[in-house]
Amino acid sequence: MGSSKTIRKLEVSSPVPADIDIANSVEPLLISQIADSLGINPSHYDLYGKYKAKVLLSVLDELDGSDDGYYVVVGGITPTPLGEGKSTTTVGLCQALGAFLDKKVVTCLRQPSQGPTFGIKGGAAGGGYSQVIPMDEFNLHLTGDIHAITASNNLLAASIDARIFHEASQSDKALFNRLCPPNKQGRRSFADVMFRRLKKLGISKTNPDDLTPEEVKRFARLDIDPDSITWRRVMDVNDRFLRKITIGQGPEEKGMMRETAFDISVASEIMAVLALTTSLPDMRERLGRMVVGNSKSGEPITADDLGIGGALTVLMKDAIHPTLMQTLEGTPVLVHAGPFANIAHGNSSIVADKIAIKLVGKGGFVVTEAGFGADIGTEKFMNIKSRYSGLTPQCAIVVATVRALKMHGGGPEVVAGRPLDHAYLNENVVLVEAGCANLSKHISNTKAYGVNVVVAINRFATDTDAEMDSVRNAAIAAGAFDAVVCTHHAHGGKGAVDLGLAVQRACESHTQPLKFLYPLDFSIKEKIGAIAESYGATGVEYSEQAEKQIDMYTKQGFSNLPICMAKTQYSFSHIPARKGVPDGFVLPIRDVRASIGAGFIYPIVGTMSTMPGLPTRPCFFDIDIDTATGKVIGLS
Repeated sequence: MGSSKTIRKLEVSSPVPADIDIANSVEPLLISQIADSLGINPSHYDLYGKYKAKVLLSVLDELDGSDDGYYVVVGGITPTPLGEGKSTTTVGLCQALGAFLDKKVVTCLRQPSQGPTFGIKGGAAGGGYSQVIPMDEFNLHLTGDIHAITASNNLLAASIDARIFHEASQSDKALFNRLCPPNKQGRRSFADVMFRRLKKLGISKTNPDDLTPEEVKRFARLDIDPDSITWRRVMDVNDRFLRKITIGQGPEEKGMMRETAFDISVASEIMAVLALTTSLPDMRERLGRMVVGNSKSGEPITADDLGIGGALTVLMKDAIHPTLMQTLEGTPVLVHAGPFANIAHGNSSIVADKIAIKLVGKGGFVVTEAGFGADIGTEKFMNIKSRYSGLTPQCAIVVATVRALKMHGGGPEVVAGRPLDHAYLNENVVLVEAGCANLSKHISNTKAYGVNVVVAINRFATDTDAEMDSVRNAAIAAGAFDAVVCTHHAHGGKGAVDLGLAVQRACESHTQPLKFLYPLDFSIKEKIGAIAESYGATGVEYSEQAEKQIDMYTKQGFSNLPICMAKTQYSFSHIPARKGVPDGFVLPIRDVRASIGAGFIYPIVGTMSTMPGLPTRPCFFDIDIDTATGKVIGLS
């Protein structure tokens, strides 16, 4: 419940003001009050100012043995430029459950990247009267987790090139002498992290002086193949001119030039590790086993081979703790991790969900959002996140809007900056019914995991009752547990009370175990095939490069990992323009890569950019500060 102390009554205006104006009009509660409403002892959180706190993983020890609450994931239909409002629905539902239905509830959301905030998309704190506040802090630096990821990612990148540089100019003996220098007494010792490489090489000796010349060479010389390096530098800014760069052009690095690129920080494997880790020891292991490339003989080279796994963990030691915030109506929010949803798994962290599910307890609710459409975000939530967390969701929500369904039904193209076509602003039940095929496929796909599916229909002022009825009828016919009209953008939690009641019924009547789409012992190709089938593909075709990578990962012993498809979010197929439910397509796998530390193989379908660019008119044109009050203006 948020206790009555923390529930805040909203005064709503019509028409709905700008998001930042609504956010700035509400004085947030002290975050210590929000923590108190959840029963978190002050020894289990660190304050970051007045309105944010890091909830420490130590709280799990205190909650061990307590009952779990219900677990709900919010996905959507295939995204369109019209927006479906998944984040807004996630927040609005939680405001309804906590502020109107007297339930203990925690919202678990991803931390947004600053790239889209200043680029095209804007922020990701929800919208209208269903938002996380303070909205500017949520969308900008928050508690520095993405900065920690950027620093640790780039330290690893620097260590790779430095190691190649030093190995190129030194003999085996000189390398070994520098890696294991003698102390003042003339005795050598291995750093603790070095024992991980020794164990990998099958060397059980503990004294550096006992190694044979052959063992010295194997230990000291990583012999990284520069062409095999997959690890790139990152920054949390959209910058298209960093998509391809040349490094090593300084006079002292003569002859060491190579082509590489920057990714956006949230595309770093370290972000995916943060999202999928279950504890500090687990994060240390995952960071250490991240593979950065291969040796010239084809052996995978890890962060621990470079001796850097421990240092990376130190840089990430505060980032592992989720950040506590609040909604406009005073219900608690845990913000943690923000992996890309198309090239990574697009879900907030396991540790945030594990903490939340114990904090709300029996009869309480944890609601988390999965990125993009249910074919991507919900699929990865089930097959990757839930597999690693061991948590079982009872209910999955599919968010839809009449306008987006019209587009899937064959409506005119929508272009940013141009007025909406007549078809989207006036009743057209035929177009809506045609588009409901997309909704129906998402419902049947999601239902197959053994969860009850509730459809949330975000109502706009131009939508008609006949259009609402057609969506509801199609959803129920496709097997949805319920389909509910929502107005939480305009009315806050009050506009999602019916959705809250439907979700409560769906959770209480859930009886099935979680069913994965594939077992882990399937081959890489069998797992890819199972996911492709869920998209409606008639088959899969692999490029020569993809075949080569699959063979390599299988030989290296990585074929038992789950699959994280890197595919366009705008269609079930690989062709963004194919809306609705495409059929008769063969899914082309261009390449296959691996995030070994995070724990998944990611096949690349088509061309996926890991560094967005800025448009002609980025969001930053509207962002400024009121110098009299210090408040941010223009953030969307």
